[in-house]
Amino acid sequence: MNTKVNICGVEFKNPVMTASGTFGSGREYGEFVDLNRLGGVVVKGVADKPWKGNDAPRIAEVYGGMLNSVGLQNPGVDYFIKDDFPFLRLYDTTIIVNVCGHSIEEYVNVVKRLRGEDVDMLELNISCPNVSEGGMAFGTDCGMIEKVVSSVKKEADKPLIVKLSPNVTDITETAKAAVAGGADALSLINTLTGMKIDIYRRQPVLSRKIGGMSGPAVKPVALRMVYQVCKCVHVPVIGLGGISTWEDAIEFIMAGATGIAIGTANFFNPTATVDVIDGIEKFMTEQNINNLSEIRGIID
Repeated sequence: MNTKVNICGVEFKNPVMTASGTFGSGREYGEFVDLNRLGGVVVKGVADKPWKGNDAPRIAEVYGGMLNSVGLQNPGVDYFIKDDFPFLRLYDTTIIVNVCGHSIEEYVNVVKRLRGEDVDMLELNISCPNVSEGGMAFGTDCGMIEKVVSSVKKEADKPLIVKLSPNVTDITETAKAAVAGGADALSLINTLTGMKIDIYRRQPVLSRKIGGMSGPAVKPVALRMVYQVCKCVHVPVIGLGGISTWEDAIEFIMAGATGIAIGTANFFNPTATVDVIDGIEKFMTEQNINNLSEIRGIID
């Protein structure tokens, strides 16, 4: 049985990785899971300088998931290189740095700063709905997607994954734009936009009124979009959005995903990643599957 997958020349021991913003740098989960078992760790968004994020309240529980408007709070790329990166390199796992910015220049600054560092891949976050500038505009406009991806790709010395927004009319068009700009791989979906109102206080629960919805309820939407994108582009796709169980993961692989990422599930089940890895291995044994390529993209 072989659970290894290859994404843009980078080998993962299994397809299971973490979704950016839900696993920090891995320290928070080290006492719950063996990081050496993970296919990859996608770190929280890294900007060219520290971001304080949005004002509280910025998290709300909703049926089937959660809303967040954290706003990509992070200490910046210099801190990541000095503090988080050495910790991650203690483990035998693939490291993917999620890059965020308010402008093309800020994205490029981060990528330049990461040149020569021993990271494995970069994930370009052009689709976060919780940032006042950039964010939605970058992730929903095909022309802007191609422009920002192209600008970053010119400076990147590692394979570039582009994370797509689901808040569009046709996900295949934005996927094609990202590939046209030079994306080596795609990841999807980022959060759907949502809202919650406190009927007694008569105002939105989140300080920014609208936030990003994630969790089990978004899985059917994410699965459909991954399926569509896998049919229209010829680069590897990392599927995420509501994956909580190994069965969910297998669905995404059958839809065409090469890798899968687990996000919100980490909050209510800190061992979700390794539980999914165990489940995939058991399923492969029971179904006499020697390699995940045997079931990847089998849905016509």
